[in-house]
Amino acid sequence: MPFLSDTLSRVKPSPTIAVSNLAAELKAQGKDVIGLGAGEPDFDTPQNIKDAAKAAIDAGKTKYTAVDGIPELKQAICAKFARDNGLTYTPAQVTVGTGGKQILYNALMATLNPGDEVIIPAPYWVSYPDMVLLAGGEPVFVEGPSQNGYKITPADLEAAITPKTKWFIFNSPSNPTGAGYTAEELKGLTDVLMRHPHVWVMTDDMYEHLVYDDYVFATPAQVEPGLYDRTLTCNGVSKAYAMTGWRIGYAAGPVALIKAMGKIQSQSTSNPCSVSQWAAVEALNGPQDYIATNNEMFKRRRDLVVSMLSEIEGVTCPVPEGAFYVYPSITGLIGKTTPAGTKIDTDEAFATALLEEKGVAVVFGGAFGLSPCFRISYATADETLREACTRIQDFCASLS
Repeated sequence: MPFLSDTLSRVKPSPTIAVSNLAAELKAQGKDVIGLGAGEPDFDTPQNIKDAAKAAIDAGKTKYTAVDGIPELKQAICAKFARDNGLTYTPAQVTVGTGGKQILYNALMATLNPGDEVIIPAPYWVSYPDMVLLAGGEPVFVEGPSQNGYKITPADLEAAITPKTKWFIFNSPSNPTGAGYTAEELKGLTDVLMRHPHVWVMTDDMYEHLVYDDYVFATPAQVEPGLYDRTLTCNGVSKAYAMTGWRIGYAAGPVALIKAMGKIQSQSTSNPCSVSQWAAVEALNGPQDYIATNNEMFKRRRDLVVSMLSEIEGVTCPVPEGAFYVYPSITGLIGKTTPAGTKIDTDEAFATALLEEKGVAVVFGGAFGLSPCFRISYATADETLREACTRIQDFCASLS
């Protein structure tokens, strides 16, 4: 349409949301569909957090707040960074937004000029490249192959940096792969960044607390204090606290950047929901013990899914260190044909045929920048996952 912005042509709708919407539509039509597309915990928000929200409503805390967060939440965020990450921030260095996505978007809008490059390891969360494009920048992709656990190396990062590089976006544990960088692996990357002082670091630590086995989370400014003054450490309450719908994300970084992000937010959404902010205060300050309990359930589900997918000939499924996704490679299935006559020539064709013929909705790997793969979210009931994986096994076995 001629009146639409040229910028709009640079971006595409979120594929993960599209898959979830399609699965919901098919279910509404009465079809037997298992949706494994949404990155959302199936646990309810903990009761103490819901009670804090109700108390905030009863106390009349339902008015506008400061644009980028109430003081009580900023203090709770500072305490969280000190407690969990050994990072010292003041409230002036903290911003709160309507979900982690707005935090990242504000930062990119506040800093990118036309031609600025942003390095994004692939596979990547679907929104990173499009947010960069909306902000006028150019995404530069660095592939982390499955044989390297979907992680990039210091040499990979070094080769991608140019004089135009402004940001390096770092997500660990990762969406879509669940890959988590150890402190030692991360140090290799931060050593490269220390040699390039014009490159800033944007971390997406949303899955920080969702980690398994012996994996220990680390974030760049914690591993390399020399990066503190050019790192925006981003996080939120969505995943660990099962608060996806509450829409609260936050970040800490240099005051000048935080102020610039606040200016963007003041002219877009203004403050995040007041009630959600008070709920987030309780999430960060209150009991944390249920996180470990939830992680045990997630780990059991991870092991179930990895085990069942690893039985499929032509599929390779690395074991994730964190988050609640698996990202199997289907290299061995490309070129085969379904009983209905569909040629599996891409991972998108695989995902479409799997949905049409077996009623399982997954997200194809091309959406995340590394093919041929697909993403499963295992943040759902064990019996649902078992049935879904059985259908995937049957589907793959039927290919010829």
